[in-house]
Amino acid sequence: MTDETVVVIGGTGKTGRRVVAGLRARGVETRAASRSGETPFDWADRSTWRPALAGAGAVYIVPLDVSPSPTPALVEEAVASGVRRIVLLSARGVDVPGYFGASYDGNGPHMESETAVRGSGVEWTVLRPGWFAQNFDEGVFLDGVLSGELALPAGDGAVAFVDADDIAAVAVAALTEDGHQGQVYELSGPRALSMGAALAEIEKATGVRCVYVPADEREFLAGLLAQGMPEDEAALWTDALRPIRTHREAVVADGVRRALGREPRDFADFVRDAAAGGAWQR
Repeated sequence: MTDETVVVIGGTGKTGRRVVAGLRARGVETRAASRSGETPFDWADRSTWRPALAGAGAVYIVPLDVSPSPTPALVEEAVASGVRRIVLLSARGVDVPGYFGASYDGNGPHMESETAVRGSGVEWTVLRPGWFAQNFDEGVFLDGVLSGELALPAGDGAVAFVDADDIAAVAVAALTEDGHQGQVYELSGPRALSMGAALAEIEKATGVRCVYVPADEREFLAGLLAQGMPEDEAALWTDALRPIRTHREAVVADGVRRALGREPRDFADFVRDAAAGGAWQR
């Protein structure tokens, strides 16, 4: 499908901008669609959807983590616009009741999105990555790393951190090549690291020292609320860390190897490249 336009919904985000770069490196006509991107797209403004999708043969969707999910409506619009292939960014564990705690029943917004894509009548691929390595250099762990203390309710759990570059590479392959239709790719890195071990990798490469402090879940949630975070966001963030503490994120998945025929990038490779780009310079 390399002769058709591909739309990347969320084209300025962690995976989206990498997907855009990967597609354009292959010579694929690509639209980076977002509120701040070159192609206007706003989940809250449906008048932007049809122009963004017009004439496209494939679309990569980074959905909103809200319920009810707007993804089913977008999928319907995409199919009506002539899109014949959809690649969806989902998340690890969304199909497992209790993965994020007893309150999660396996029918959250990611599963709403997956159900819509699977029932779309067009070719589809679903990506389910675990925790991103990039959370340490451009995400939620960065402030803690730079402050010298990363306090999380993650216990002694380990994570098979997946590199966002690998997620994007799988997405690009699924958008442009045959053989990925109807596949659900569970994506992780090649080994699991404890939070302390991950921080030690960063210190070894940069000299930036940060101590991991296992936090109590209730105290962590209370701290977020005290900082002014809305209650629903604070609860979502706290619940998202639970699979680390329960060791579910330590499982190494085979999705990168199945999709690309190679092993996923190691966390040390991510740290080396991020450090070379000045990620943790104070």
